[in-house]
Amino acid sequence: MRPEPTPITVLLVEDHRLVAEGLAGMLNATDDIRVVGIAATAADAVRLSALEQPAVVVMDSHLPDSAGADIAGRIREGQPTVALVFLSADESEAAMIAAVRAGACAYLSKSRATADVADAVRRAAEGEMLIPAAQLARLLARSHEMALDDDERRRLLDSLTRREKEVLALMAEGLDNRAIAADLGIGFTTVRGHVQNILEKLDAHSKLEALACAARYALLDAA
Repeated sequence: MRPEPTPITVLLVEDHRLVAEGLAGMLNATDDIRVVGIAATAADAVRLSALEQPAVVVMDSHLPDSAGADIAGRIREGQPTVALVFLSADESEAAMIAAVRAGACAYLSKSRATADVADAVRRAAEGEMLIPAAQLARLLARSHEMALDDDERRRLLDSLTRREKEVLALMAEGLDNRAIAADLGIGFTTVRGHVQNILEKLDAHSKLEALACAARYALLDAA
């Protein structure tokens, strides 16, 4: 008599109890999948993963105490071969890129049929990459662009002095040079000098272009 195949062990990382219990019931109803734990927090996810050593982790991209991608990274530190299946209501490109960076092999929408989750678990356990090659290439390209943007943002922020950041913030509020001078209690000529420095550092030819650059790289968030 042929022995029963070893079931695929799954850890669910989901803070919504009803969703987690529904998924667990659906997966446990199959013959070849067994849920070995449910984690509602980052700490529980890392602890249960180390304890149970699941073959697959099915996780939400957002938990109250941490992002799913960050949790996935901590899980993979202790279990580098675990397959990660993200199941999330967040279908944004940023969330998908974060999941791919964390090593996800699948990213499913919570609006998908629950049967898709079981199929994804089986395929992930076999080492398949469920994200289509074309989509994966696009996400990796955008990830590279975002990394370059992050580097440029840091460079621009480092180039601006504290006073220049203050002037830039007031420019964004629509103040002209005289109003900026009055607000900061400095001379009009001094403000003009700061504005010129800002334009040069942001490679802009006008205040409008400088503000567009500031918006693109979220410089005003740090001003």
